[in-house]
Amino acid sequence: MKATTIHAPFDIRLSDVPEPTLLAPTDAIVRVTASCICGSDLWPYRGENPITEGSRIGHEFVGIVEEVGASVASVKPGDFVIAPFMYSDNTCPHCQNGIQSACSTGGFWGGHDHDGGLVDGGQGEIVRVPLADGTLVATPEVPDESMVASLLTLSDVMGTGWHAAVAAQVAEGDTVVVVGDGAVGLSGVLAAHRMGAARVVAMSRHAARQTIAREFGATDVIAERGEEGIAAVLELTKGVGADAVLECVGTDQAMKTAIAVARPGATVGYVGVPHGIELPLRDMFVRNVGLAGGIAPVREYLPQLRDDVLSGAINPGLVFDLEIPLSEVAEGYAAMHERRAIKTMLRP
Repeated sequence: MKATTIHAPFDIRLSDVPEPTLLAPTDAIVRVTASCICGSDLWPYRGENPITEGSRIGHEFVGIVEEVGASVASVKPGDFVIAPFMYSDNTCPHCQNGIQSACSTGGFWGGHDHDGGLVDGGQGEIVRVPLADGTLVATPEVPDESMVASLLTLSDVMGTGWHAAVAAQVAEGDTVVVVGDGAVGLSGVLAAHRMGAARVVAMSRHAARQTIAREFGATDVIAERGEEGIAAVLELTKGVGADAVLECVGTDQAMKTAIAVARPGATVGYVGVPHGIELPLRDMFVRNVGLAGGIAPVREYLPQLRDDVLSGAINPGLVFDLEIPLSEVAEGYAAMHERRAIKTMLRP
């Protein structure tokens, strides 16, 4: 089969690799209907994270179950399934507490499972799914093609944006600021709106992203960054600051902005993968600003978000502004790196 591999910074290839088979009775084999490129995939692509030459990459996919192990009971061949960006058993103490991203027997796509078996990356034609019962979430029937993009966002970005809003304790009537206008940040706007925020401020300086933010429920858009951006938020909120802030980037500037625009007593929900962040702890201490979040337990939110997509309550698939064949995956990475695309969907 064909699968995406990374070999060095800016060196993404579509390679011939062995087709996966069931290795454990808890496995499932899923033929990918659609996958995508994540902003976090750009860290190794740019050489900012370590790379193992030739390793698989990609962690977001939906598809059709082709085969299941003898112990799998929750999905069957023919089911359309959504895979979270991590696999998990959904039974360990961490999973039972709603943090499947810390599952004691789980792991990441593209690595190896606890028995040493290769776990396929999501950007390929077929994926072996360990711990299928705890990982995969099926739709009641194979969805209409128009639903695929939105269901695919539930693998990561929509669930991650939702986690930022949960961690920030967004409540009905709140003023919420979202720092970051990538797919996760835009999903955070949608999450805050869905949770009943009265005012959602999107910090974005890109016209196309601003348009989607407004479609997702943003009431205000601030294009300035740094001190100017902070001043603009404080002016909007009459000097008070936001009731909740979603940090969806992971850089030092984004985090400092998020903390600075939070009102005293507010919480910053952070889901951007941290790179080079130094927290202003004394300022946080003085103003009682909290910080919560981390790797999103997407599996926890999947059933609810699936139902919201299928009912038409949310349409997060708007974050995809480029759809290309899997054979052109290298161009998909380049387009996102060069900010010619917000998020790239890949079709095998």
